[in-house]
Parts: sequence; structure tokens; C-alpha cells
Amino acid sequence: MISRNTAIAVVAVAVGALTTLFLLNGAVTGSIFGKVTLPSFGTLRAVGVGVYWDSGCNSIVGSVDWGVVEPGATKNVVVYIKNEGTDPVTLSLDTENWNPSAASSHISLTWEYGGEVVAVGGVVEARLSLAISDTIEGITSFSFDIVIAGSG
Repeated sequence: MISRNTAIAVVAVAVGALTTLFLLNGAVTGSIFGKVTLPSFGTLRAVGVGVYWDSGCNSIVGSVDWGVVEPGATKNVVVYIKNEGTDPVTLSLDTENWNPSAASSHISLTWEYGGEVVAVGGVVEARLSLAISDTIEGITSFSFDIVIAGSG
């Protein structure tokens, strides 16, 4: 069994590696005029929480490719969040590092997660929804990080 401090150090190393990956991949980019491809890369910062594409927790989410999204549209993806720590947790979703910062006024990320406590080893399904305002103007590319955190 690893200590909580060791787990924190492992998560810090993983976040550093993901941040490097995001910088190399260019984060979220796209033109807002007409149809646009909006890939999104997320930063996961929580002790003992993993985010996966499958309910068996075999395929780690490294990024989210939203595909083609038009202004005024919403795109959804389903992820599975597993409590890999030693204490029950409640999850939260946030975004940060918007570039340009004005993009956060026209683009939003929400989720369907009931707020239930996730037991140690427990897995919950969450639907992430990216919504682009139909009134967006003047933004030709943007980037942001997705932050899923567990606390308890």
C-alpha cells in the first residue's frame, strides 16, 4: 500500500507529464466561423481519481476530441471516473487556462454527475457537454484545460 504523500507525488508527476503533452499538442484549437474541429485536452488534478473511456477502467482519458462542432451546438462525451484513493470522494468539474480568456464567455463545459459520494474503488459515469454560443464572434482559436477533482 502506498502512502498518501507518495500518491500526491505520483499525481504531481502525472499532471506535469500531461501539461507537457498539452503544450506539445497545442491544446484546443479551431476556427469559430462555420464548422470547426474542437479537440479538448484536460488536466486531471485529484489524489486517487482516474478518468477512463470505459466502465472497466482500462482506457485512460488523455484528451477529448469533440469532433466537428458548429456555433450554437452542444457535443457530449461519456467518461468514467474511478476513486483510486483510500477515502470516499465527491467530484467537481472546472475549467481553467482559457486562451483567449474571452472564450470562456462563449464556450462552456458542464457535466451530468449526480454529486454522489464515490466509494473507494467505485466508478461513476459522467457525461461532459461542450456548448458553443451561437453569438460567438471574434474568436478564431481557443484552448482550455478540464479539471476533475475529488475531495472528501
